[in-house]
Amino acid sequence: MRRVHCRKCGVVKRETLEWLAKNTKFTKRFAYTIGKRCQTSTISDAAQEYKLDWKTVKDLEKQYMTEKLRRAGKAKPNIIGIDEISVRKGHKYRIVVSDLERKRPIWFGGTDRSEESMKLFYEWLGPKKCVKIRLAVMDMWRAFEKSARTNIPQAAILYDKFHVLRQLNEAIDGIRRSEYVRLSDEDRKYVKGQKYNLLSHKANLSLAGKQSLKALLKVNKRLNTAYVLKESFEQLWSYRYEACARKFFENWRDSLKGQDLKPYERFADIIDRHWDGIAAFCKPENKVSLGFVEGMNNKIRVIQRRAYGLRDEEYLRLKVLTCSLPDFNCTDY
Repeated sequence: MRRVHCRKCGVVKRETLEWLAKNTKFTKRFAYTIGKRCQTSTISDAAQEYKLDWKTVKDLEKQYMTEKLRRAGKAKPNIIGIDEISVRKGHKYRIVVSDLERKRPIWFGGTDRSEESMKLFYEWLGPKKCVKIRLAVMDMWRAFEKSARTNIPQAAILYDKFHVLRQLNEAIDGIRRSEYVRLSDEDRKYVKGQKYNLLSHKANLSLAGKQSLKALLKVNKRLNTAYVLKESFEQLWSYRYEACARKFFENWRDSLKGQDLKPYERFADIIDRHWDGIAAFCKPENKVSLGFVEGMNNKIRVIQRRAYGLRDEEYLRLKVLTCSLPDFNCTDY
């Protein structure tokens, strides 16, 4: 590379070559090849394969992921999904916002899961793009809802089905634990080890799991009632009209009377308080896939587990934002 002495500023400048990576020891093609390799393997494996230093491989992968983001273009979301992830022990959270139409995360940041951290996303997006958001999918965390109503008041709020059902699963598990405490030692054998069978859909159970669950429900009337109610509740998201959905919910809640299912009664009160955000799914324009946000959480956990934890937050941010983007052809350089 040629070096030139600038007469105006008196600084020696180096010629810029389009095909060189930021680390001038490597070409862009080689740097992006290394980065692409790291998408399906660990940094240590790639470093060992190419006989490079671990830190060098990590820097090259960062360059590759930055280029993937550049190629994806700027975010212009109409429907967003909001969720938080734990980055380390001690309730340390970061917020992930996804574009549910294009099925890609577009923002990773904040210092916790507070309203102030959520506001940083809307400031990053800008007022012109915020007014175009028509639907925000989130869990029932109050800070997310308050921030959405303040910064995107025109958008409808829809509570994520999977987070709602998680509350229902916690309720039936509470009933299972109370039954275990109440029963005698001889009857406890039916309840012990049944948590997975009670929380899973029957179709997903093995033959042994189905037989074990059948034996439990046959001898325990309270758990049998709780299980039938849990399986039927998911029907709520199948209705096209809010009035029909509300009637179903009222009938479901009335069936709790006299059943001694206190955790379910508390769950029904939660649903009643957050009804508008749940019933929003009945509208045809809000029929969006609700599995992407939860699937993204699972992807992030895999990334963290494969790296045995990540201390470099910028690297984690790039990993999260590019995990659903397609790879590009490295031979273009």
